[in-house]
Amino acid sequence: MDFHFTPEEQAFRQELRGWLKENVPPDWEGVFLEEEEKEWQQGRAFVKKLSQKGWVAPAWPKEYGGMEASPALQLVYNEEMGYHRAPIGSIIQAVGIVGPAILFFGSEEQKKQHLPPVTAGERVWSQGFSEPEAGSDLASLKMRAVKDGDDYVINGDKIWTSNAHRSEWCALLARTDPTAPKHRGISFLLVDMKTPGITVQPIINMANMHSFNQVFFEDVRVPKSALLGEENQGWYITAMTLDYERSSLVAAGVSMAKRYLDDLVHYCKETKVNGGNLLDNPMVRHKLAEIAIEIEVGKYMVYRVVSLQARMEPGSIEAAVCKLYNTEMNVRLTNTGIEVLGLYGQLQKDSKWSQLMGRFQKSYLYAIAMVVGGGTSEIQRNIIAMRGLGLPRG
Repeated sequence: MDFHFTPEEQAFRQELRGWLKENVPPDWEGVFLEEEEKEWQQGRAFVKKLSQKGWVAPAWPKEYGGMEASPALQLVYNEEMGYHRAPIGSIIQAVGIVGPAILFFGSEEQKKQHLPPVTAGERVWSQGFSEPEAGSDLASLKMRAVKDGDDYVINGDKIWTSNAHRSEWCALLARTDPTAPKHRGISFLLVDMKTPGITVQPIINMANMHSFNQVFFEDVRVPKSALLGEENQGWYITAMTLDYERSSLVAAGVSMAKRYLDDLVHYCKETKVNGGNLLDNPMVRHKLAEIAIEIEVGKYMVYRVVSLQARMEPGSIEAAVCKLYNTEMNVRLTNTGIEVLGLYGQLQKDSKWSQLMGRFQKSYLYAIAMVVGGGTSEIQRNIIAMRGLGLPRG
């Protein structure tokens, strides 16, 4: 496997890096999701600028506003976006999950309707997958979509729906055949959030922020044209999109981890303790070295997945390994940051005593959430054991 980037890819990295240094807000401290109103507005303005460069969804076809970028060029993009902590939370669902699903399974009409508004920076999507009794065991979902003439009538609720309170559209899973095996009776629907019967209830997370929601659907009527792909094909579509999500988010996450480590190393070099700097402490050096090694391992795991994508080879097992390792590595990274910063590491960014803008305090909480999001570590281990190693179900 060749780990070198082509001259074209290196040139794109330099162009994108320079642009990000100029356009990411100088006071930006967001972590994927822009919860505060100021952060949200900053993020939306940033995405609009990004769209003017044609960089919202580089891998998408040019006719829908993309660059038709190769997997390697998309990797470069994800790495730079992650390292610079770019405020792209408003398009993660659209670009990482919904867009690929529409590209692979949508009709030409659906592609023309939904993809250009995303690359223009004008449409926000949410994802309606999890339910109160269907999280890790997603196929146990109970939301129903019943045919009624030329429509589907949807009833049920979704939970942990990021940005539902701000999204214009929601991509959701609903059961269309209750008599079929649970994985085969599910359909994928594209729903306008302005449709009557939808109620969004906020969920305040442990960081005291609002990004998650519970969304209730009561006799929500959508046209049959809202169906993506074939009826009862929803599980297959979802499996594909989650593999795509894991690889793209993890690539950005590894680069973001590298940025956090660089910030922490700089802090240790500049912070004086007992007549020397913090980096003179061998325990601190060892902890930072361990994390540096883990980040490097995580990076090459991502490269392995991208290499498989470039050759159009299956990579769901490798994507699961990548997601499992790197999200748990991020927990260890942020925990190390909290330990090195000591009591200062527990302070939020608005405290006058906070260090590094309080980013380790916030990132530690989000790192735990990322272990769960996109499939828990337990789910990833089951995938690796059963599909990768051929072990029986435990």
